[in-house]
Amino acid sequence: MKRGIVPAIIFTLVCTTVMAAEREIEMKGRQLISQKPSFSMNLPAELRLIHSFTVEHPDESSMTRAYFFIKEKAKQVEQMVIVQIADKTNPMAGPMTVPPLKSDTDKRLYLKSSQKKGRVDVDYLIQLIVWNPEASSLQPISKKGVIVPSHLALQGQLLFGYGGEHAILIRYSRDVNSFGMKVSGRVDAHAWNKESMSGNAKKVYETFREEFTGVVDSLTVKGP
Repeated sequence: MKRGIVPAIIFTLVCTTVMAAEREIEMKGRQLISQKPSFSMNLPAELRLIHSFTVEHPDESSMTRAYFFIKEKAKQVEQMVIVQIADKTNPMAGPMTVPPLKSDTDKRLYLKSSQKKGRVDVDYLIQLIVWNPEASSLQPISKKGVIVPSHLALQGQLLFGYGGEHAILIRYSRDVNSFGMKVSGRVDAHAWNKESMSGNAKKVYETFREEFTGVVDSLTVKGP
């Protein structure tokens, strides 16, 4: 009997090899290009691939590929893109189902919307997060001599399915201190709450919103 697959978008790090990542997904200037599934988008800056890995999910008839791209300054991450692609591995299984995007907290969820790209529905959101350098998935970055600071970061998430064979989650985040404006570094600061955002925090958010919605607008999906 065929059954649907919920892709394992949230994962635990189990492999740390950079395989043939450059052939599967690459950066050309500011353009991010994926070969399978076939899509591309323009990012706000040129980033470099620093780490990738694959996790098998035999119980779900799928596997997840993850790619980490960064832009750094003085050996410290300022911008980061994580691309996660879930692939169906059992052709007899039903089509992949894509779960809805969920924010960490409503107070710091600033935008949630969707777009249609051909036959593909794309969900996206913007929220405030805190980078966690202790996260197991980020340890390989630190081991390569690049610091992931435990700073506040604005994060845009973008999620879409691809012909029932793939699910794609892209997370672009940027250190709030990288915009050239003085802002609070406290996640519970009043200035970062959705209903009371003001001053430099609001300017930083508006800049990031323009950047990330530009990423969403630039997304081109070939097929399925």
